[in-house]
Amino acid sequence: MVTHVHAEARGDERGALLAFVEAQRGAIRRSVLGLTEEQAASRPSASELSLSGLLKHVAETELGWVRLARQLPPAIERTEENWGDSFRLVEGETVAQMLAFWEKVAQETEDFIRSVPTLDDTFPLPEAPWFPPGGRVSMRWLMLHLVEEIARHAGHADIIRESLDGKISFELVAEADDA
Repeated sequence: MVTHVHAEARGDERGALLAFVEAQRGAIRRSVLGLTEEQAASRPSASELSLSGLLKHVAETELGWVRLARQLPPAIERTEENWGDSFRLVEGETVAQMLAFWEKVAQETEDFIRSVPTLDDTFPLPEAPWFPPGGRVSMRWLMLHLVEEIARHAGHADIIRESLDGKISFELVAEADDA
């Protein structure tokens, strides 16, 4: 049972990009399906990654990129001191809260992308050693980057979930469809 991203309406590039981002979001959402908070926070490998931490990270990262594209200040300030908190739930945070938070972020992303005059519009990249000085990227680049970022972590989530209880993504798709 393979998940399939439906074809966009003719000429709806925005819809296609949003659909591919949503498909990757779904893979991470399904990775926490049926788990306790403790299971979702566990780290079954040598990696520091957990499913709840990945969920939080991708939600914060998506919000960060959309705010950057909108040329707004970050909603969540991350520094060297608190960077690790973007990969783990801290006191009082739950998987359900992170899922609800990400749902709001996803809606903000869709509203923004649907509102820009063209996907060719650009925004400045922040100063960082990994970005070119004075670099700019398009809204299309932003959406492709979100597909890349979320898909990378969806792969991590697949491995972590299978390590926890042996469930693979196809089983989780079936469970989500039955829910």
